[in-house]
Amino acid sequence: MLLDLLHWLTLPAPLAARRLGYVGDSVRLASRSRRCRRAWAPHLAAAKDAVRAAMRDLPRCDTAVVLGSGLLDDVPIDDLAAAFRRVVLVDAVHPWRGRWRARRHPNVVRLVHDLSGTRDLLLGRSEAFGPVLPPACREADLVVSANLLSQLPIRPVARLEAAVRIGPWTDPDAFGHRIVAAHLDALAELPARICLVTDRDETEENRDGQVIERLDLLYGVDPGPAPRDWDWVLAPFGEEARGRRLVHRVAAWPDWRPA
Repeated sequence: MLLDLLHWLTLPAPLAARRLGYVGDSVRLASRSRRCRRAWAPHLAAAKDAVRAAMRDLPRCDTAVVLGSGLLDDVPIDDLAAAFRRVVLVDAVHPWRGRWRARRHPNVVRLVHDLSGTRDLLLGRSEAFGPVLPPACREADLVVSANLLSQLPIRPVARLEAAVRIGPWTDPDAFGHRIVAAHLDALAELPARICLVTDRDETEENRDGQVIERLDLLYGVDPGPAPRDWDWVLAPFGEEARGRRLVHRVAAWPDWRPA
């Protein structure tokens, strides 16, 4: 707990990211990733392999953009830095672990951006969504959406559920659907190759393998059939409850385009 508090206090982040809870989310994610290192290892390796597959046979390797770079646990940053002239890491918060992993590569830069497009809406500064992707994506040869899509609605939907109304929005499911769909729509407009890695649903299971609950993490948005998929044990037994675990179904598209 003391280490988490130190990280929260010292992590460089915009005030808006602290107000909206993204700094706390980042610190908790880093803590869970340490505790669940063994359970997460197959998922992280599969995600990195999907990015490496996306890098193959590109006609040009000038700029790569990683959306939702976070801890860089699921991103082969060394391979990207070696293959591209410039790598841009984009996230609302850049945690210490991600900063440390990227710092030995002089061609890797960080960019702070609200990838949900909801920051000003949530802060009462606007009635509309903001830009979902930064301009750097337009110049990129490869854009990686790294285990991000299902994460984008979490904090905005939670705030809407607590506030009842945010701007014109009152329906949390419709709000979540809009956030997920906006990200895919923005990716579809890019000329770059798109590598999309995302969890699609969450299953809560007991020790007998019985399903307690299943959640659609993409709010009914379907990115299409995936060439790669696997299970990610997000919370093994004992992490959240002694007799239950959370398993996410993850899908990956090294070269995604809408159907």
